[in-house]
Order: sequence, then C-alpha cells, then structure tokens
Amino acid sequence: MLKLYNQISKQKEEFIPIDSSNVTMYVCGPTVYDNIHMGNARPLVVFDILFRILQVLYPKVTYVRNITDVDDKIIVRAEENKEAISTLTERTTQSFQHSAKKINCLPPTLEPKATEYINTMQEIIQGLINKNHAYVVNNHVLFHIASYKNYGLISGVNIETLLSGARVEVATFKKNPLDFTLWKPSNKESGEVGWDSPWGYGRPGWHIECSAMSSKLLGDYFDIHGGGKDLMFPHHENEVAQSACFFNNCNSEKKTLAKYWLHNEFLMVDGQKMSKSLGNFLTLNEALDKHNGETIRLALLSTHYRQPLDFKTESLDSCSNILEKFNAIKNQYKDVSLVDVQYNNDFISALKDDLNTPKALTVLHSMASTINENKDSSQLPFLLSQFLKCTALLGILQQENSIELSLSVEEINNYIEQRIIAKTNKDFSTADNIRNFLQQNNILIEDTKEGTSWKIKKMSQQ
Repeated sequence: MLKLYNQISKQKEEFIPIDSSNVTMYVCGPTVYDNIHMGNARPLVVFDILFRILQVLYPKVTYVRNITDVDDKIIVRAEENKEAISTLTERTTQSFQHSAKKINCLPPTLEPKATEYINTMQEIIQGLINKNHAYVVNNHVLFHIASYKNYGLISGVNIETLLSGARVEVATFKKNPLDFTLWKPSNKESGEVGWDSPWGYGRPGWHIECSAMSSKLLGDYFDIHGGGKDLMFPHHENEVAQSACFFNNCNSEKKTLAKYWLHNEFLMVDGQKMSKSLGNFLTLNEALDKHNGETIRLALLSTHYRQPLDFKTESLDSCSNILEKFNAIKNQYKDVSLVDVQYNNDFISALKDDLNTPKALTVLHSMASTINENKDSSQLPFLLSQFLKCTALLGILQQENSIELSLSVEEINNYIEQRIIAKTNKDFSTADNIRNFLQQNNILIEDTKEGTSWKIKKMSQQ
C-alpha cells in the first residue's frame, strides 16, 4: 500500500482514497509575476512523482495545480515593467509551463487561473459573512480567526504565540491582529485591477483563491493537498479555516478540506532557504541554460522530499554523470527487444513508502549493474525492460541523448582500470593514450581524490 506523511497526524499513514475510482489532488502553483526559482521547482517535481505513482495505482487521478494571476506582487511588477497585467501573467505562465515540461513534469489534469473563479470566491466570502465568520470594515472583508476553534491543525501554530506579530498584517481596523483578508479594495478610477462586489470594487485576498478553485473542481473534501513547507502557514492554515467554516465543517478536526496534507522541505543555500527575498536564488530557467532538464530533475529527487535539500552546483554535475551512465546502458542495448514487465519490487516499494526517491535511485543503480553483469544472458530483455520502465516512472531517460557510444559500459570501465594501473606504475604515456582514446570515443574522464569518474561528452564539447 502507498504510505504518505500526513501533516494533520504528523505521521506516515496508509493512503486510503475517498473514492478509489477517482483520486483527487490539489497542489498550489505559482504566482506568475516572475520566473520560478529552483526552490519553487522542487514541489513541481515532488508532486509530479506522486501524480505518476497514483496513476499506476488507480484508474483515474484528477490533479489540479492552480495559477495565481491576480496578486499585489503582479500589480507592482506590471507597473515596474509598464505593461498590462494580462501581458505579464500570460508571458510568465507560458514560461512556467515550458520550464515544467523541460524537467519532464507531466501537465496536471486541470490548471485553473484565479481570475476565472472570482464569482466562486465572492460566493464563499458572502457565505462566511452570513455565518459570522467574516466581517466587512473599511471596504475590506476579513476572516475572523476567533470564530474557528481548530486554527492551527495544519501548522501546529498557537494563536496566543502568533499575537506577538510574526507574519501578521498590521491593520488597526481588524478585530484580531491575526484576521486575514478575503477581499480588499482597488482604485477603479486609476485603472487598478478589480471586480465589482457587494463590498465595493476590489480584488480577492490570496488565501481565498485556492479554497474557491479546489472546491469548485474537486469538491469540499478531497484526497490530497500539497505544496512547499513555506505554504503551511499562513496560506494552508487559512485555506482550512475559511473552507471548514463555509462548508459547515467548523467543529471537525478531521474534515479539513483535504484528507492528506503533504509538504516538501526547503531548498537550502549555505544553510538558508532559497528565496527571492534573500536574493540567494537561481531561477529554473537559468539552471536550464546550463544543465539538461533531466539533470535538474534528478538533483531534486536525490534527497527525500521531507528533508532539506542543500543546493550545490557539484550535485548537478554528479547527477549529470549518473544520467550519462544510465543513458549509456539505454544506448548500448538499444537493439534489444523490450518485453512487458512489472516494476521492480524494491523500486516501487521505495516510492510507495512516502516517495522515498533516494532509495528508488539506489535500486536503479543496482539494476544498472545487474544489466551489465547479464549482457549475454537470456535475462537481458527482462532486466533492461524493467530498468527502463522504472526510469520512466521517475521521469528520467525520456529525452533523447545526443551522443551514441561505440564502447560498452564494461569496456569503458576496463579501460579506466588499465589507466589506473598504468598511472600506478608511472606509465604516464599509456595512461594518456587511454585518456585520448576514450575521448575520441565520446568519453571524458576526470581524476579526483575520490577516484576516477567518466561521463559522455556533450554535443557542445565535440
């Protein structure tokens, strides 16, 4: 059975869908005012893996990932660029979708835009006002935190502690400093983006958007809600509060919008979270300018999603080498007829154990070694087919490798062993000849204090 770490219970649980004929998942997508950075790319890949596994296990999976195309950051950036908001959001959305495709993320089943669900947001806001969970003041509509006794279920935050002011929007007209915005005024005369509403011309707050889109597309209670750890508070906490109160689940500690809540840990740079506010970020597009999309994907899968991932350029180089060796196997045995196989049991068990991708990759390395050990065996078609089926589930080895090898992996490793012996015997002429021979055959070798490694020469290196 698939097991997932549920933020509600703070432990791994057996995944039991509400309706096994259609598993439902909602993941918070980007706010399209700028290109996403590598930290934003991590949840893209993590929940793509979950989407792929669910598709293996269940007949239908509805995966919703939203686009936030109305937000204060978008308004500010459009003004800075002196362009229309729609021009900015359409361009940035297209860039995001293109980048997601380059790291082999499958398109979600549905990708709604916030601006398409303004009416639904207004319906929920009015319902919360009618039920005394929200109030109107100074042309704002605010959710009243004190009306929801279970606030803190997702993040574990304590309301009394929060009153100290951390991440709280200060406004003197709030009944409680923690009350958050459902609707805010816009300046219609100056052309500021907004919509007519019972509370005046304005635009939605950030949190209400996801409650509207998820409930409209998946219902008031669905299987999985996912996102980065930075969204746990206040975004997901506020989603739960407003949705539970609107759908009359206010007193339930179990029916919290989604049955399972999953969050990936941060991408770290020098011990700090990668973020635009800290200026320590690398955009996904910048990374793609220097590295293959599958290399970036593999780097994001090399650490368990619930562990911080220390981002280093060296890790991308290491993942590039791994992919080149895996691709070498694919190319070496490209003429072998593939057969219908099941997933390797150790591999699929690792992924079903709370998406343990590092363990799954360890299994792939073992499978690769077994293939090379059985290159003349009748088992080769089975082993190769299983290997390629597993790599496809991880979303790697799906992009064509531009260099084909004339040497087998075994032959390459033998040459490297001969070179090591030559260097040990101080026969540097032979060592150099082996290096040159391998380079002529599209193999680059690198000597480090850890040993000798090799990789396939890229087209740009020819």
